Amino acid sequence: MAKIEMKTPLVEMDGDEMTRVIWKMIKDKLLLPYIDLKTEYYDLGLVKRNETNDQITIDSANATKKYGVAVKCATITPNAQRMTEYNLKEMWKSPNGTIRAILDGTVFRAPILVKGINPLIPTWTSPITIARHAYGDIYKNSEMKVKDGSKAELVVTDKDGNETRQLIHEFSGSDGIIQGVHNINESIASFARSCFNFALDTKQDIWFSTKDTISKKYDHTFKDIFADIFETEYKSKFENAGIEYFYTLIDDAVARVVRSKGGYIWACKNYDGDVMSDMVATAFGSLGMMTSVLVSPTGVYEYEAAHGTVTRHYYKHLKGEETSTNSVATIFAWTGALRKRGELDKLPELSAFADKLEKATVRTIEEGIMTGDLYVLSTLENKKKVNTEQFLDEINERLKQTV
Repeated sequence: MAKIEMKTPLVEMDGDEMTRVIWKMIKDKLLLPYIDLKTEYYDLGLVKRNETNDQITIDSANATKKYGVAVKCATITPNAQRMTEYNLKEMWKSPNGTIRAILDGTVFRAPILVKGINPLIPTWTSPITIARHAYGDIYKNSEMKVKDGSKAELVVTDKDGNETRQLIHEFSGSDGIIQGVHNINESIASFARSCFNFALDTKQDIWFSTKDTISKKYDHTFKDIFADIFETEYKSKFENAGIEYFYTLIDDAVARVVRSKGGYIWACKNYDGDVMSDMVATAFGSLGMMTSVLVSPTGVYEYEAAHGTVTRHYYKHLKGEETSTNSVATIFAWTGALRKRGELDKLPELSAFADKLEKATVRTIEEGIMTGDLYVLSTLENKKKVNTEQFLDEINERLKQTV
């Protein structure tokens, strides 16, 4: 077959460790034989980030704003051990955090469903997409340990120097702790628009939940901004699309989610989204079967796998030992980006190829060929564990039959 021609490049962000190895395999086996792949390449591996003082991460995010679609490999966020291992100049920030801040994006994560890997909650027959606000809350907190006898106050000084004070707690009889968190209306509004746009894009209902009955200013502000933006900008669009926006308390949302069939977007504040996305991923099966896309309110998309760099398998790979690493989420990062590029550039054949590759991947697993992590989860009677490369070869055999 003639290779599919692309009009506009994707921004390609390479990564670290085992996922970097898989990244190249996916391109060589599943993409380059079928697509005249055009990418603007950025190496976000830790070595290159260190060499460029992390400027390459900033450059990749700005390129994503320029081209509108990016695909990202999993990357290392260094800790003290990595500082020594990679001889780093400093403990560089999370690339994901840097990119999210520049794009002002919201993270959407959804499970990939396959026969034989059954959700722990039997009623979940359709994916639940978690929309996580990626700014503020405890991730940008300020906290202190407080001695007995201390008085803690919240103090705000306005631009004219005027102070407003509010008592947090007078510590009497025990030491304690305090924590200050913040958010900004502009980021909350961007979160809301990203959620509503994604709901329209995917034609799914959207739920949003906070604890506004207890947090009458902080959480209630989230609720109010979502409501105002929906009423003024999105209500008629939702009605035309036949989808619904629904607000409820976080505890009620959890109860509803557990009883539901799935098939909607659940929007959460930063911490709630962090916790609930892991809960949903685990209940559906595996983080290796979880898609992740960062969406900006201006319609910029960055696709990635929801998991990390699979360090343990990488060390085995370096020793020449066989690995059986799940590449599904990384494949779906590529297909998500290719599909969106096809939609934006009006290249239906590119979007169709992404659909075919996803179907070939799911079919491989449902026909009993899978990596080790899925092998222990699958309830299929006739199943076979294969190594990292064999799994991609099996997908390619099925892809060949459809292109």
